[in-house]
Amino acid sequence: MINYALRCEKGHGFDSWFQSAAAFDSLKRAGHVTCATCGSAEVEKAVMAPRVARSADKAPEKALTTPASEQEKALAKLRREIEANADYVGPRFAEQARAMYLAGDSERAIYGEANGAEAKSLIEDGIPVVPLPFLPNRKAN
Repeated sequence: MINYALRCEKGHGFDSWFQSAAAFDSLKRAGHVTCATCGSAEVEKAVMAPRVARSADKAPEKALTTPASEQEKALAKLRREIEANADYVGPRFAEQARAMYLAGDSERAIYGEANGAEAKSLIEDGIPVVPLPFLPNRKAN
């Protein structure tokens, strides 16, 4: 697997994993590599620094990270807002959302985890749910 830093024609930067350099080229030719922000298929590899281990015993040094993009800042802000204003219900999200909907309890905001079948069932039953663009932090005990 290889992780490429990518940039679209409009200057949006993002990264993605590919099985190989040839896989990236094949997917790009087929129009399957698109900008995560604007959807443009005019995507090129951006300049990036490789991470190389100095010896077999030593792990690669942590690469310098670029400052957070506007998109990453917006996602971080959204996460803080959700975590501050909603209750985390964990893997019981579908059960809790259904119970709240049936009881007419729309005052309480919740977030958690649901598998595809659970989410589909909630949507089919008219229960308003929205997928979050991040994984919740797991809260243990």
